[in-house]
Amino acid sequence: MIVTPLTKLLGIRVPVVQGGMQWVGVPQLAAAVSNAGGLGILTALTQPSTDALRQAIRETRKLTSKNFGVNITLLPSINPPDYEGYARAALEEGVRIFETAGNNPGPVVKLLKSHGCIVIHKCTTIRHAKAGERLGVDVLSIDGFECAGHPGEDDIGGLVLLARAAQELSVPYIASGGIADGRGLAAALALGAAGANMGTRFMCTVESPIHQSIKDRIVASTELDTVHIFRTLRNTARVYRNAVSKEVVALERRPGGAKFEELRDLVSGQRGRKVYELGDPDYGIWSAGISVGLIKDCPTCEELLINIEKEAEEVIDGLAKLRVRAKL
Repeated sequence: MIVTPLTKLLGIRVPVVQGGMQWVGVPQLAAAVSNAGGLGILTALTQPSTDALRQAIRETRKLTSKNFGVNITLLPSINPPDYEGYARAALEEGVRIFETAGNNPGPVVKLLKSHGCIVIHKCTTIRHAKAGERLGVDVLSIDGFECAGHPGEDDIGGLVLLARAAQELSVPYIASGGIADGRGLAAALALGAAGANMGTRFMCTVESPIHQSIKDRIVASTELDTVHIFRTLRNTARVYRNAVSKEVVALERRPGGAKFEELRDLVSGQRGRKVYELGDPDYGIWSAGISVGLIKDCPTCEELLINIEKEAEEVIDGLAKLRVRAKL
């Protein structure tokens, strides 16, 4: 076993957290990850209401007796969801592990910590990580430029970002972005992380709720098959390179750029949801990290975590053999 501050804190066997992915972090996947030894995460905003989140939590409990968490991501919105309402619903259902991300998480973090919860906060810069420390979060999830979704605007890759975290942070942190196998987990541990967060890799598992055609597309992809949109709007997002994302980028590159109103229909979240439901990879925008280039199969969550654990241990043992006692 690989024992880290993360495995001890969360009561898990493998130091891997499933990313809180919109439309993907549902009971069947979260329970499968937790049953396999990692930490499964339900995505609160995948559920249309706080009552629906309650039902999802109860459904997950029927599928696993292991620990799992709830993700609450706070993003800019014309009509913001009831973030605190989602948090209170999860608290009332007995959830005590949360992943937070996004803008101004202070009020939600304060609420969760007042109930004795473990909070993992995801951020893309060291300055934001240190702000998270001041809020009292228990673990920081450091999101490098390789990640799916929003990598921030500083474009710092995980290799440097994680090493900087080791220099600056006093609470445990986990690596997020670009990790899909045991070699990546071992590298994260070497850089000072207490574990890894994986999103794209868990999309391509048997228990993932997305259409098999999308899983097949991930397996067939390379590390060149993602693209950044919203660069000109200073709200960068890494998504799969398809007909829609290429159209968005082309509009942004016009003289004078593009306003969000011109892109709204193309990037609709409901179109992205239909990608996962219908299996048409060109129907809308969908998130994917460059770790798609590492994904060559679609295993069960149990098979995946067994293989990651085994490979990470082999890599760590191999590194130890590089150290040879000098002859005096």
